[in-house]
Amino acid sequence: MFSKKPEPTLPSAAPRKTARPVANGGSTFSVIGADVTIRGDIEASADLHVDGTIEGDLSCTSLVQGESSCVEGAINAESARLSGTVKGTITVRDLVILRSARIDGDVHYETLTIEQGANVNGRFAPDALKAAKASLDRVEDGEQRLTLAG
Repeated sequence: MFSKKPEPTLPSAAPRKTARPVANGGSTFSVIGADVTIRGDIEASADLHVDGTIEGDLSCTSLVQGESSCVEGAINAESARLSGTVKGTITVRDLVILRSARIDGDVHYETLTIEQGANVNGRFAPDALKAAKASLDRVEDGEQRLTLAG
C-alpha cells in the first residue's frame, strides 16, 4: 500500500561522468609524483603540484611544490607556493616561500611572503614582470608588497 516500485533501469544507459577537479579559473591540475624524475623543460597551461624531481626549466600558471621535491632549473609562473628545494632563478608574480624551502638562486617577484626558517641563497628583486609588462599596478604609496610570516 505505501511501497513504491523502483524505477526500471535501462541496461544501455551510459554511466554518468564525474566532474574533473579544477583549480584557478577552470584550468586542470596536474601532479608530478614523488617517484617521478623529469629531465627536460616543462611548459604547462595547467596548474602543477610537484612532489618529484625536475631537472630543467619549469613554466606554468600556478605551482605548488612539495617538501621532498627538487627543481633544478628556472621557474616561471603567475603564482607559486614553494616548500622544497629549488636550484635556479625564480620569476613569479605572487610567491610564497614556506619554512621548509631551500632556494639557491635569484628570486624575482611582485608580491612575496616568506615563512620564518626558509633558506634562500640568492638575491631578491621585486621586478617579476617588469620585462614582460612595463607598467605594474603599484600599491597606492608606490611601494612593493612584502609580507613576512611568522
